[in-house]
Amino acid sequence: MEFLSNKPLLITDTILRDAHQSQAATRMTIEDMMPALEVLDSIGYYSLECWGGATFDSCMRFLNEDPWERLRKLKRGLPNTKLQMLFRGQNILGYKHYADDVVDAFCRKSIENGIDIIRIFDALNDVRNLEQAIKSTKKYGGQVEATLSYTISPIHNEAYFVKLAKELEQMGADTICVKDMANLLLPMDAYSLIKALKESVSVPIHLHTHNTTGTGDMTYLMAAYAGVDIVDTALSPLANGTAQPATESLVATLGGTVRDTGLDLNKMSEAAVHFRKIAQRLKEAGSLDPKVLNVDTNTLLYQVPGGMLSNLISQLKQAGKEDKYYDVLAEIPRVRQDFGYPPLVTPSSQIVGTQAVMNIIMGERYKVFPKESKAMLKGEYGSLPGKVNEEVRAKAGIAPEDVITCRPADLLSPELDKYREEFKDIAKSDEDVLSLALFPQVAPKFLDRRDHPEKYEEAAASAAAPAAPAKVADPNAVHELNVQVAPNVLANL
Repeated sequence: MEFLSNKPLLITDTILRDAHQSQAATRMTIEDMMPALEVLDSIGYYSLECWGGATFDSCMRFLNEDPWERLRKLKRGLPNTKLQMLFRGQNILGYKHYADDVVDAFCRKSIENGIDIIRIFDALNDVRNLEQAIKSTKKYGGQVEATLSYTISPIHNEAYFVKLAKELEQMGADTICVKDMANLLLPMDAYSLIKALKESVSVPIHLHTHNTTGTGDMTYLMAAYAGVDIVDTALSPLANGTAQPATESLVATLGGTVRDTGLDLNKMSEAAVHFRKIAQRLKEAGSLDPKVLNVDTNTLLYQVPGGMLSNLISQLKQAGKEDKYYDVLAEIPRVRQDFGYPPLVTPSSQIVGTQAVMNIIMGERYKVFPKESKAMLKGEYGSLPGKVNEEVRAKAGIAPEDVITCRPADLLSPELDKYREEFKDIAKSDEDVLSLALFPQVAPKFLDRRDHPEKYEEAAASAAAPAAPAKVADPNAVHELNVQVAPNVLANL
């Protein structure tokens, strides 16, 4: 087989964001990162993914860090490497739609504080939910990486994704990312899809996958043959399993070929020495559970991201319903079909998973609808890709005339001034206002601790003993959605 491109394959390393989000509940601190920044900056990556996703919330909720200050420190420590973030379209980094002025302000402040590339995705692939973020990113000089949330269903095929890529290119994408969040894109399908995309659009193609099902390395190799321009990998100490395939392995594999990355394995080895120590600390703290390194082929059977699987086990244990695990796995695809085949990525994965659990443990399908399920069926998250089961929608109390058909954000009035007024007594900057707007339950406590440390130092000094490390039920779980459906049942799927 011959390579369809003779250009070096470019690498985005995820060690500073998705690798530890996927394996260790996003618990890596800026202090963990700083000693390795100089060597990371010298390797020659296309970019380093280091911000966005769940890092923003985790900084404030668990690490007592200002996420904006983290970004500024990373920018100072990585002057020669592009910094990249993950951005949930109209949801920004939260779990509801925000008005266009908030999206615009967040893009502006992200770029001002150091972000070069913004990877913008929508859980439903509703391009209307990407419009404002794309427009704002370009307005403030950032690079737009518009995203296809990859999934498999009767309506999600190669032609669907090629058509979507063409739309994103017309909308102003500088790069198009294929985001395979559940490691469902198998190697031969990757070859075919990347080849079709390269033949259909003129902008670079960036492929993101995980190694949950054990196929990620093969998927990247076949994509490299098909001409993919950039791939996401993670340095080996936090690679594989629910994270990305290892950077060093792919660099070595392509060495001496026309797709040789040109990256220095010796420098990567130096960086890996540091991050092995961090990985060990995270294991000892209970944040990194070794089970996330296992291959889990259930993902191929049920199309459920690996992080959801372990969380299902944990939450069903809490409900005393462990014996229902496989019933829930079988129910997830049925709920997904009823809901119009949304891709299973945040927040749709949490919504579909929670509904499936409720259907099983209640002993009756759709006896209970969490408010997030109702919102999705109503169209508050955007247009669902396929046909919704109208009987289910009616059971949720949603009449056909109540379904939102416009861009959901068009129903929102400007919000930024309202947030500025609401938080004027505690926000010290525009960045603080945005933190408070996205996480109004978490940010006030963090800002109080940041701005009045003496109160907390006194409390800490009087504590009898340090608390034992908290056990992390699911290192890949997202903590922020809080789908409240019943006591002790899937509070945060």
